Amino acid sequence: MTTRVMKSATRHALKGSLTAARYGGRAAVLGMRTGIRRTQRFPALPELPAGRLLDLPGRGEAFVVDTGAPAGDPGAPTLLLFHGLATTSYLTWFSTLAELAATHRVVMLDQRWHGRGIVSERFSLEDCVDDAAAVLDQLGIASVVAVGYSMGGALAQLFWRRHPERTAGLVLASTAACWSQTRGDAMFYPTLHKANDRFRDRYRQRVLEVRAGLGDERHVGAEMSTWAWGEFRSTSAWAMPEVLGALGRFDARPWLGEVDVPTAVVVTGRDHAIATSRQRALAAAIPGATVHETPGGHASVVFDVHRWRPVFLAAVDEVVRHARPVTN
Repeated sequence: MTTRVMKSATRHALKGSLTAARYGGRAAVLGMRTGIRRTQRFPALPELPAGRLLDLPGRGEAFVVDTGAPAGDPGAPTLLLFHGLATTSYLTWFSTLAELAATHRVVMLDQRWHGRGIVSERFSLEDCVDDAAAVLDQLGIASVVAVGYSMGGALAQLFWRRHPERTAGLVLASTAACWSQTRGDAMFYPTLHKANDRFRDRYRQRVLEVRAGLGDERHVGAEMSTWAWGEFRSTSAWAMPEVLGALGRFDARPWLGEVDVPTAVVVTGRDHAIATSRQRALAAAIPGATVHETPGGHASVVFDVHRWRPVFLAAVDEVVRHARPVTN
């Protein structure tokens, strides 16, 4: 490949990743704003648990939500929730938090380069899961059932890989074992990596500017679409090339067969973001993993929550029932 062609491909990769982040995500939330006003299919915004900035020695300050143990059950299992790409912990999990917190202690955090997450020199999935382990250290939690949606599913897999002694089980929703599988991926991600090496400092500065404009407390308004729009905008579109580059390098296939904890895979049957076949392949690669299928698309966690939520909650209950003993 000539230098001129490489430069052109780099520009196209950068432009494509920014366009997807900036316009695709905004269109989804704008659709949410319109749809919520016109139909009752979407959940009302529930009362959300408060979060706080938590200092992680040597790592930075992470925005963490900890619901604590449910009333009357101090020994309840802990769920560690990992959110999706270009969102936040609240925006991914708001529709299921009340049900989860009723019977579990729930811990979640904004990942690096997302929302109020840590803005490091560069983004890596490994840093994200090590941040989560550091949060557990600060909260005095020994082990958890790791739960992830989309990008968060990759993080949950990697959490088991890097912290197996802290992982009592896995729930993996609308996710895959690898992000780079097609010929197009094989061209896109290496080119994106080159662009990231060149422009990372610029991305990071833009992400820092957005992060600096956010207060320490989340404003939870009464109106769902306004809240969702504000939550979405708390993650800079300029974070996306860097984050997508890290996802392009993720590949759990060489070690998924070693997973030794109860695992449930929640498959979205009409998913156009992460193909259903890839979700099923993930389940097939994990010994003993069970499949729980829902009929909607990748955004079912919000747009099809009434059908998605009971299947997801059943998957969580199954893993918790069979999880290895936890002492927190």
